[in-house]
Amino acid sequence: MSIYQNFCREITDEYGNLKRLTLDYPENFNFGYDAVDRIARETPDKRAIVWCNVENEEHIFTFADVRAYSNRMANVFLKAGIEKGDRVMLILKRHYEYWFAAIALHKLGAVMIPATHMLTVKDLVYRISAAQVKAVVSTPQNETPKKVREAVRQSGLDVKLWCVQQDADGFENMTAAMEKQPDRMERIATLATDPMMLYFTSGTTGNPKGVIHDHTYPLAHIVTAKYWQQAEEDGLHFTVAETGWAKASWGKMYGQWLVGSAVMVYDFDNFDPKQLTAVINRYGVTSFCAPPTVYRYLVRKGIPDMPGLKHASTAGEMLSPEVFRKFTERTKIPLCEGYGQTETTLLMANFKGSRAVEGSMGTPSPFYRIALLGKDGKPVKTGEIGEVVVIPEKPGRQPGIFTGYLGDEKQYEYVWRGGVYHTGDASYMDKEGRYWFHGRFDDIIKTGGFRVGPSEGENVLMEHPAVMECSVIGVPDTLRGQAIKAVVVPGPGYLPSRELELEVKEFCNRRLAEYKWVRIVEFVEEMPKTISGKIRKTLLRRQTTAS
Repeated sequence: MSIYQNFCREITDEYGNLKRLTLDYPENFNFGYDAVDRIARETPDKRAIVWCNVENEEHIFTFADVRAYSNRMANVFLKAGIEKGDRVMLILKRHYEYWFAAIALHKLGAVMIPATHMLTVKDLVYRISAAQVKAVVSTPQNETPKKVREAVRQSGLDVKLWCVQQDADGFENMTAAMEKQPDRMERIATLATDPMMLYFTSGTTGNPKGVIHDHTYPLAHIVTAKYWQQAEEDGLHFTVAETGWAKASWGKMYGQWLVGSAVMVYDFDNFDPKQLTAVINRYGVTSFCAPPTVYRYLVRKGIPDMPGLKHASTAGEMLSPEVFRKFTERTKIPLCEGYGQTETTLLMANFKGSRAVEGSMGTPSPFYRIALLGKDGKPVKTGEIGEVVVIPEKPGRQPGIFTGYLGDEKQYEYVWRGGVYHTGDASYMDKEGRYWFHGRFDDIIKTGGFRVGPSEGENVLMEHPAVMECSVIGVPDTLRGQAIKAVVVPGPGYLPSRELELEVKEFCNRRLAEYKWVRIVEFVEEMPKTISGKIRKTLLRRQTTAS
């Protein structure tokens, strides 16, 4: 049983392809009560979570289980004084307790702050202080409790600390505390417009921004799950993501449960392609989503038969055409790319019923009105690069789009200037209506009177065997205004040299139009990156200019 149709109206064509979707929800919609608890009442034995780890431990949780455990955890929070509006940080990796904690906080009307265990003490101090965090629920692993304890000390705040599964110094054992609480609770009044989630961005240009979403956020993921990832009724969807990242919201809970699919959770630290595909086959995963890095590993290590897998999707970074082709040839499943931001849900994708084209973000989501605007704020022509913007159907808020930046109303007003949401990302639309990503709008290179997006050159460079990682940027040039420069991390077995520089440059330029040619190649040992692994192009340009 899927319940998503209770909260939306779909317009489809004669083949069942989605043309338009609008939300229809009560003003007090709350995912915990109106989705999880409802499914638990109507189909209590329906699978919600299939969980396993590298030690071959296994747990299968029904919706009745999720309701009971989330209620127990909510009662623990209530007893400790956690109330509606309070901010609680979850650092739970891929532990199944994350799902109980998330639903518990939704029911309370508290604001959940997912965070990765990879954060440093400095990172944690910034986030805990900026959000005025009232509590942290932590994994016992990777010395995370020690880091959290020190961060709280430095913040000077009174923060309640819990640790799951076992005791930790300075932390209460959440698992033990839950056992003492009832598995029922009375509904707490919340509104769909209340804050529900706070994500911190990667911080590519400065301190991370706190992105606030309200309780409509889960509903906006219906399109994500049903029409892009193609999670199906009574199926099993597997998104490879740690719960500290927004990818977990996209692929490990909201949309999937709304459309009737269970979620697969594989708890691991070190990625092993062989183990990953074994999990897919052992549990009969029907739909799969992962960042391009995972698919690159799968292609390099050899893709085994996955007879139960019906659909595969990817997002988060550019996908190499070579990886697309090899995965599709081996599995007969086209990789469907998608695009969105921490501030949004899925904005574009290769949707169900369309032909996935390598390198393309696909077409705009039928849930949003998308346009491409130039620097002058006017729509660009077909084939021209513009900034991706979202135009609300009505003036004001747009469900699925964030409701504010924590403590930064000025920045929020800036990205919403002109009554539209400015993503800051660049793209162009081809004659068939497909969109092609070209990086951040500010990263567009102006060379010889042309505007060039960095992604096309990066895609070509990644096909050279010597290139393990790369970034294309513009650098000052007296003749062209800007010259196109490729910064490259060489792969194993390759040493920087003049000969390799010329080889890489020639390889790239044979495949690009002349005005897009790479003029400079620089080899580096590593790229400056955010905690999420995104290359900090602003810093890269600054370092290049300084050198």
